[in-house]
Amino acid sequence: MIRCFAWTTPVGDPFITTVHFTSPPSIRISASRSCASSSSSPSSSSVAASRRSISLSIIAATSFFISSGCFSSPALAEFSEIPNSGGVKGLDLRVGDGEVPIEGDEIAIHYYGRLAAKQGWRFDSTYDHKDSNGESVPFTFILGSSKVIPGIETAVRSMKVGGIRRVIIPPSQGYQNTSQEPLPPNFFDRQRLFTTIFNPTRLANGEGSTLGTLVFDIELVSTRRLNR
Repeated sequence: MIRCFAWTTPVGDPFITTVHFTSPPSIRISASRSCASSSSSPSSSSVAASRRSISLSIIAATSFFISSGCFSSPALAEFSEIPNSGGVKGLDLRVGDGEVPIEGDEIAIHYYGRLAAKQGWRFDSTYDHKDSNGESVPFTFILGSSKVIPGIETAVRSMKVGGIRRVIIPPSQGYQNTSQEPLPPNFFDRQRLFTTIFNPTRLANGEGSTLGTLVFDIELVSTRRLNR
């Protein structure tokens, strides 16, 4: 299980995580421990787009709690492109030890979804979706049904149950319309998400390569064969 906390008040010794997009495609994530201070604040503009390159900095103070303890990121970790993914980049935060899903399986995942164009704005998290007992409810879908955005299907195909993977999803593998899932249950979050991704003025200005870029932390909770 992975939990992310927004920068409101200092929580322990947070990680400052920066993700850089450059051209040619190369993505690196650097993490360093830093103490919060009232004088430190994110840059007023962390996204700059051009025809030749994209420089994207997502700055977030997060604490990761994975199973038995706190996740400790290396000083420099490389994202790698998932084969045949259309440009989806992945970084395993924890490798699972369960089954690998196959086409037609019913998949259950927890996720923490962020929009790169809004300085890492979190638009949804299944850890906030609670049942009557106060337990987090995972998101379920059939692998290969095209119910969800392609980038998420790509990410889980090579995961094992119990694993956690951070993926950076380019616009071509993200939301192509407003019916694709997963969707924030809150109307205002959905509106903000889609008015950013499908903003006609900014798309006309050539900003499509940054507007629709998504960052998901995905935990593969279970996979179930429906025909066995």
